[in-house]
Amino acid sequence: MRIAVIGAGAMGSIYGGHLSLHNDVYLIDTNPKVIEAINEKGLKLQENGTDNLYHPHGVTSTEGLEPVDLVILFVKALFSKAALSGNRGIIGKDTYVLTLQNGSGHEDILSEFVDRDHIIIGTTEDNGAILDFGYIRHGGKGGTNVGMLVEDKEGFLPKLKESFDSCGFNVRIQPKIQQLIWNKLFTNVSLSAVTGVLQCGIGYIARNEYAWNMTTALIREAVEVAHALGLEADEEKITEEVREVSMNNPDGVTSICADIRAGRRTEVDTISGSVVRAAAKVGVPVPSHTMIVNMIHALEGREQAR
Repeated sequence: MRIAVIGAGAMGSIYGGHLSLHNDVYLIDTNPKVIEAINEKGLKLQENGTDNLYHPHGVTSTEGLEPVDLVILFVKALFSKAALSGNRGIIGKDTYVLTLQNGSGHEDILSEFVDRDHIIIGTTEDNGAILDFGYIRHGGKGGTNVGMLVEDKEGFLPKLKESFDSCGFNVRIQPKIQQLIWNKLFTNVSLSAVTGVLQCGIGYIARNEYAWNMTTALIREAVEVAHALGLEADEEKITEEVREVSMNNPDGVTSICADIRAGRRTEVDTISGSVVRAAAKVGVPVPSHTMIVNMIHALEGREQAR
């Protein structure tokens, strides 16, 4: 299979590296130092205490390349549209696009580039960290859950599973992929959003009654939207799970909190913002989510104002 992985960060490198074992893989990134390291020395993944080398084709531009069978998007969600626009030449009428990015609602952007029956959405349980240019630590390994928005009439998902599994992944084809994505989303739209606004650690949320009141209000709204979408969501169970995450991670820092602290743009539009967009489609009011999305964007703008 000809595969293009857009984004040579930790996760893009893990997938691009392993998939290159039995596929023709192009690993795309705008940082020339990353691509130079990959092409000159190979892509190095630290796995189980051992450094393993992989050899995808590193490129900063896909100009002149023919359309591929599969594009995997691994950039931060706020750069998705720009990344796909800049690599439009490799997306043909038969190309499938897979997103394993955090958050929800990515299909809204992907549908601008491919038909809905060529969009694959999912989650990954693998994790990693960047150690150097072209050098990644591959941490915990887990399953890759994938599914489609519509019926897989061409039977592409079994082919994807066969290809990925042969390269060391464990793909699970999920008939209700949105349920899995929302199960993961409940924690992000509560803890991530509130820690971002308060600029605090994850553990503070369960310890402070006012922070916890904000969090439970967000959970309640998200559950109402999930129900309107036809998804399962037990508010009491979700609330307890979020409380446990907070209590078990006293010094944990969410990505939204870290991005605001560093003066970077956040992925709030595909986390809390995805609840707002879904709510608009099903006619459910979500004033707390609307407010917190506006607050996070306002916080992003402070550095620019300075």
